[in-house]
Amino acid sequence: MNDISLYFKPLTPEVFDPESYSHLRVGHQIKAYTTQGQFPDLSEADLVLIGIAENRGRDAQPTQNNGPDEIRKYFYKLFPARKQMKIADLGNMQTGSSLEDTWAALSEIVGALLESSIIPIILGGGQHLSWANYKAYENMGQIINIASVDPRFDLGGEEADAPSQSWLSRIILHQPNYLFNYTNIGYQTYFVDQDAIKLMKNMFFDIYRLGFVNQNIEEIEPMVRNADMLSVDVSAVRRSDAPGCINASPNGFYGEQLCQMMRFAGMSDKLTSVGIYEYDPEKDQEGQTAHLLGQMLWYFVEGFYNRMNDFPVKTKDQDHYMKFHVAIEGQKDEVVFYKSVRSNRWWMEVTCPAYLQTKFARHYLVACSYADYQAACNNDLPDRWWQVYQKLM
Repeated sequence: MNDISLYFKPLTPEVFDPESYSHLRVGHQIKAYTTQGQFPDLSEADLVLIGIAENRGRDAQPTQNNGPDEIRKYFYKLFPARKQMKIADLGNMQTGSSLEDTWAALSEIVGALLESSIIPIILGGGQHLSWANYKAYENMGQIINIASVDPRFDLGGEEADAPSQSWLSRIILHQPNYLFNYTNIGYQTYFVDQDAIKLMKNMFFDIYRLGFVNQNIEEIEPMVRNADMLSVDVSAVRRSDAPGCINASPNGFYGEQLCQMMRFAGMSDKLTSVGIYEYDPEKDQEGQTAHLLGQMLWYFVEGFYNRMNDFPVKTKDQDHYMKFHVAIEGQKDEVVFYKSVRSNRWWMEVTCPAYLQTKFARHYLVACSYADYQAACNNDLPDRWWQVYQKLM
């Protein structure tokens, strides 16, 4: 792995003091960067925390830069879900002289971690850091799916729009493009231009309104399980549960729903990076938002250590899966479903030309739910199947 220690500042004793945590707390199990020149050994790390208080490029630039540290304080005090966890805290990344410099540095850091099969957990700053996260995959030549928990699409629309409002359009328009699919979880229609909704549908992206997700909460799991990268905007949570955000509004997800999503993300064999953005400690009330974000981290870690390693691209052995062939009227090919014996999770195989199967091996096997299987059995082609099929053709 390239030496990434030069990008980071050690945590101060006020943020991380191992002597203050009992052996029963998360903080006791964290290997943290606390002394200059003594960077954590990442050879055995499964997960790493990266703090980056990059507030440039946002709707409004907060005066406080201690957001990641506030989240840490609550996360470290929690009781771990298991006795042994391999988590390193790299401290806070030094921001560049320009926003572009910050992006380049974060992209290099994330890329080095991904190549070592270590999952980075980014605590931002602005959501525009998702662009840097994406660039790490692009530099590796890896085609990915992105899921975003966000009340908006962040497509921008005006040159004056802040990068945090337009990071997705930056990814979509960038060439060569390594984005296979984008999934928005919980957009709120009054925050979204109708032309943007049409654009999303024309690009065969998966977008789910807040109301739909609330009424079909079991569908969250396959939405998240399809992603390689998860980007969470704190403004997706209602203000009463998370006031520490400039764009917080009365409506949104409940805190426990975000915790559930983070657990699903942690359990996904496919997901390899996650970022939590747009937290503003100066807007927070008695640390309520930081406390919630700390619990979200806890659920992600708990989910990670309960991974089943049953993504079908690895093996389609009949000992591990139940395979179902469903014929749909007017459809040339049968829809093939896989149900994991280990986890009872479902996937469906989308018809893919032979010459594209290697390139899209991780994408034509689509995470789905039992409801999708039932729809197919009722002669109704699942929307998820159709969306992916359009991209492959």
